[in-house]
Amino acid sequence: MTDFLGVSESLTGRRWLGPDVEATRAAELLAQETTLPPALCAVLARRGVNAAEAESFLEPRLAELLPDPRTVKDMQTAAARFLQAVRKRERIAVFADYDVDGGTSAALLITWLRHMGLKATLYVPDRIDEGYGPNEAAMAQLAANHDLIICVDCGTLSHGPIAAAKAADVIVLDHHLGGETLPNCVAVVNPNRQDESGDLAHLCAAAVVFLMLVEANRQMREADGTRGPDLMAMLDLVALGTVADVAPLVGVNRALVRQGLKVMARRDRTGIVALSDVSRMDSAPNSYHLGFLLGPRVNAGGRIGQADLGARLLSTDNEQEAKALAERLDELNTERRDIESAVRAAAMAQAEERGLDAPLVWAAGEGWHPGVVGIVASRLKEATNRPAIVIGLDGDEGKGSGRSVSGVDLGASIQKLAAEELLIKGGGHKMAAGLTVARDQLEPAMARLTELMAKQGAGDMGPADLKLDSLLMPTAATVELITDIEKAGPFGAGAPAPRFAFPDVEIRFTKRVGESHLKLTFGDGFGARIDAIAFGAYDTALGTALESHGGARFHLAGRLEINTWGGRQSVQLRLEDAAKAA
Repeated sequence: MTDFLGVSESLTGRRWLGPDVEATRAAELLAQETTLPPALCAVLARRGVNAAEAESFLEPRLAELLPDPRTVKDMQTAAARFLQAVRKRERIAVFADYDVDGGTSAALLITWLRHMGLKATLYVPDRIDEGYGPNEAAMAQLAANHDLIICVDCGTLSHGPIAAAKAADVIVLDHHLGGETLPNCVAVVNPNRQDESGDLAHLCAAAVVFLMLVEANRQMREADGTRGPDLMAMLDLVALGTVADVAPLVGVNRALVRQGLKVMARRDRTGIVALSDVSRMDSAPNSYHLGFLLGPRVNAGGRIGQADLGARLLSTDNEQEAKALAERLDELNTERRDIESAVRAAAMAQAEERGLDAPLVWAAGEGWHPGVVGIVASRLKEATNRPAIVIGLDGDEGKGSGRSVSGVDLGASIQKLAAEELLIKGGGHKMAAGLTVARDQLEPAMARLTELMAKQGAGDMGPADLKLDSLLMPTAATVELITDIEKAGPFGAGAPAPRFAFPDVEIRFTKRVGESHLKLTFGDGFGARIDAIAFGAYDTALGTALESHGGARFHLAGRLEINTWGGRQSVQLRLEDAAKAA
């Protein structure tokens, strides 16, 4: 594949790749057969959408894309036992993971049950004291006072803890990779069970819970015509869980998030309204807001504070409580950023000493907070284009988290290490995993994991290429075009926002913003000007070259967005890379 605009090494060291000949021809054909703008056609062509499919792709209908819940194993059994508990007014407990997916999953159940006149007990384990998933003490305690325990976003590998819940029935609603055997309980609803087809493996736990509620509503209608709670009004929770858990925005996920964003824009959910306000969201919600403003704040309680704060916020209907919880989570998120910054610097220094070109990049440190190791692993992965593991050591054990790159299944490899007894426990899915390791097994475990990563080709990867959808001239970049392009969204994992290259432009103005950001204005020499922002780039090679441009012309690459300020909308480029024009 030839270098796009001849850029083999940009200012960030990357090669630029544009659409191949086939995609270019498909985009041209799509433009001829529809009335869609060429830039949007380029985006659709790269996603394999033809003229006959364009309309349905741009307006995805949940009614057409939502799978029949009964295609998922144990779904009917789970819904029937759930409804039995509702009819008999049984005592129900929700055991949820401490992340956004767990919080939104719990909030879905609690909200649905509240509509039915039932109050569920929420239990979220402490990340440090209890760790991920059900534990025997908590499950036994819950079982002593409840008739039904529903584990959400966890439980698939929790054989012992679920066995400890002798006095209660247990339902698992999860999406993490299953083992060879399942825990002995009423139902394990999980599209990533080993005996599932894998067709719905991309669903997060909140989507699995939503499907169970769809089935519950259906069973009520079939039994006596009773209409259950309005599930469409709960899609804001599903959207938040899907985006924050980095589930790929393809198929039904795309429709769930698209519809969920519309629901969220109505500002009906008390907790999300309060969180949006403290996050200073000043425009209609989009996937960026979910992933980078709301998600981190919901997660903050589970990372460094009280584990149940996020789920309580998302499920409350009390405005005063929501405001107090949102403000506390905002404070915790600020603390989390400070802790993360210190751990990230230490982890990167250690990883650099070990070498950044190995199939696995990893670091372990004394006292590193377990609540931030996952975020730091993400930063290492992004910086190296390698699977990354970061572990916080405490006493004889270390608790860590990992993030992977496309094409490398980290979760299965972590499970393999656990089966080989190199880990105390571990699990996850393709792109993310968690683990607990004995201190004296740290080096052997990481050596073995490096071998498994190498077998999947992780060591053969160079710096991540920058993939571009199309060329665009400044005069063509309008608010109307961006609005059209957003119809191909929502964008996120598995469906990246389109990147455009602006060729041979001149830098008109540069300014440092905050501590490390660079703001600039560029144009084509014919009157068109566009503002751009390069986050965290001021002290990098990219920022230095652009600020001291000396009249040189550049190719600029990034993602277009609408900037709203003082009630006016304008085009802004979120600048990711640049290269000197020949």
